[in-house]
Amino acid sequence: MGATYALGRFIITPLGRLVYRPHVEGKANVPKSGPVIFASNHLSFIDSIAIPVAAPRPVHFLAKSSYFDGKGLSGWASREFFTAIGAIPVQRGAGQAALDALDQQRRLLEEGKAVALYPEGTRSLDGRLYKGRTGVAFLALQTGAPVVPVGLIGTDKVMPVGAKMPSLSERVSVRFGKPIDVSHHGTAESGRARRLATDEIMAAIHALSGQELANAYNESPAHGIDRIKQVLPHERR
Repeated sequence: MGATYALGRFIITPLGRLVYRPHVEGKANVPKSGPVIFASNHLSFIDSIAIPVAAPRPVHFLAKSSYFDGKGLSGWASREFFTAIGAIPVQRGAGQAALDALDQQRRLLEEGKAVALYPEGTRSLDGRLYKGRTGVAFLALQTGAPVVPVGLIGTDKVMPVGAKMPSLSERVSVRFGKPIDVSHHGTAESGRARRLATDEIMAAIHALSGQELANAYNESPAHGIDRIKQVLPHERR
């Protein structure tokens, strides 16, 4: 990612803060160094911009590979933009594609970097908070990285699902919670440990976002690392 990411963070972060004036809480909760997983609710496409803009350290996240594969000027612009905001291309799908996504996240954490993930798997279309998939907990249990819960408020108003351009009149709130060590739940190989760790993470996200609970999975097709649920045996519900 190199120079493009460094330049993008230098330009996009202050520009985003200037335009949207995000209300940010809990910056002191974010570890300044070492591996960390940001686990957030997911309301809008712009969530993956709001978190890097608000976070006090660089953040990486997975994005579908089609954002990086385009041709011509528009393809170049898309590729440069997503690289600049810390996105890493990943093939959608289960099986090997999901394992590859997991490996990419694990390597970043092993390098001491921060990654952002959405336990719900896909955007909430009705504003409710859905049950978390256990892929995020699996990664946290496997790597030992602390999980910082994130509550996003208002991103669905800035850029509702289906909108082509973000609104400039809305304000976003980003709340960072205290880091969670999920290791006391057990090992990554334990379905029960993954489920309990996921529920603890989702409870923290709920406390920050204040959303109504759906008490169900968001069954829209998940993408990125959350398709790991089809690889991990016996996901606890």
